[in-house]
Amino acid sequence: MTLILEQLYLGCLAQASYLIGDSESGKAAIVDPRRDIGVYVEEAEKRGLTIGHVLLTHFHADFVSGHVELRERCGATIHMGAAAEAEYAFEAMAEGDRLELGAGVRLEVLETPGHTPESICLLVYDIAKSADTPHAVLTGDTLFIGDVGRPDLMASIGITKEELAGHLYDSVHGKLMKLPDETLLYPGHGAGSACGKSLSADTVSTIGAQRETNYACQPMEKAKFIELVTAGQSSPPAYFAFDAALNKRDRPTLDAALDRALVALPLEHVVEMRDGDERAQVVDTRDPEVWAAGHLRYSINVGLGGKYATWAGTVLDRERPILIVAEPGKERESALRLGRIGFDHVAGYLEGGPAAFEGKAEMVATVARIEASELGKRLEADAPPVVLDVRNPGEHEAKHIEGAVLIPLAQLRERFGEVPDGPLVVHCAGGYRSMIALSVLEASGIEPDLLSDLRGGIAAWEKAKLALTTS
Repeated sequence: MTLILEQLYLGCLAQASYLIGDSESGKAAIVDPRRDIGVYVEEAEKRGLTIGHVLLTHFHADFVSGHVELRERCGATIHMGAAAEAEYAFEAMAEGDRLELGAGVRLEVLETPGHTPESICLLVYDIAKSADTPHAVLTGDTLFIGDVGRPDLMASIGITKEELAGHLYDSVHGKLMKLPDETLLYPGHGAGSACGKSLSADTVSTIGAQRETNYACQPMEKAKFIELVTAGQSSPPAYFAFDAALNKRDRPTLDAALDRALVALPLEHVVEMRDGDERAQVVDTRDPEVWAAGHLRYSINVGLGGKYATWAGTVLDRERPILIVAEPGKERESALRLGRIGFDHVAGYLEGGPAAFEGKAEMVATVARIEASELGKRLEADAPPVVLDVRNPGEHEAKHIEGAVLIPLAQLRERFGEVPDGPLVVHCAGGYRSMIALSVLEASGIEPDLLSDLRGGIAAWEKAKLALTTS
């Protein structure tokens, strides 16, 4: 065996990174690493490999990549596409440039702009099998399984989404679809990522399979492709532009950020930072139903059990200090997952966890949760509550409670002035997003006794066979 190709998938970010090595030479490269790089170091050591290179297929927007960490810990050389510009030193790689990992393994660059201007894909050659036919292609965010990368994320830098979509057409149809059918396809993301709109849950495919099943890989004119891939894209999370810019900077490492974050603070200090000039934001990372039953007033609930990093990056302020409330033993995970998206401004965590505010009624708030049947009755009363739907527009259009006000969670802070006065019942699909929304509303000044959560969300309403409408 010569070629080693290992996919390391991070479910909470729906993100794939890769270890590629030559077992004979012992040389290895990491492609699109996450920031907590221990997994790569351990895997390389287990396989007898030395990490000498780290390659980015593009400047990621949904997470901070671990190229700086691998450079600092392993002395790895950073490689990126020739169109990239960054603060740190890197080896620019143009179309056809090669990286030899020994006599048996070769990486070769395809320049594939479209998702971003500097995007590249990497052909992986297993020389023992064929020096001319690629064994696999790592497609980054250019081509996914079932989709292509969205072309609208970089529209703010002076290039339109239509122009990028045109480049993406050339990259997909002019380069990737020219590869042999049997070429294995390893993407940068799977289902759940906001970097595309209809990604498969599969994490490996072939060029041939995508040629048959991926809507964007079907024969079509460029104009039709541009129309298809630019339509129906949801608004990107607020932190995406922040992360894309951070990935170009020579920033501190994750370990340095965690050293600052993992400081235990007494309750009085947490409250002082929250209420004082620092205006620190408290994030409670417990499950939604636990937060609802009793929490430190004005804390933002983003549970570790859901898309924690994505939603924390959406609703938390990037300028104000963050203080963590977590179940004992979960403080590091809470800070680490924030660090993966570059939220390094964690100033500490509540010493003792939630037990620190038990019995202190003046510091604690609760949020009511009501069943679908009870909400149905209240809506028929003379003074019904307002139903606030915090799902995405497409979800609302497909089915919603009649009269519900739609303000997507991602827009809730900026549209806070549109939130109706009086009692509110908030819902999403199942309850995770609605509890985040309720915590944002409370932290923004709405009294908790005016807020309720529809237990189980729209799914519970539908299960109770209550009326839904479409628009």
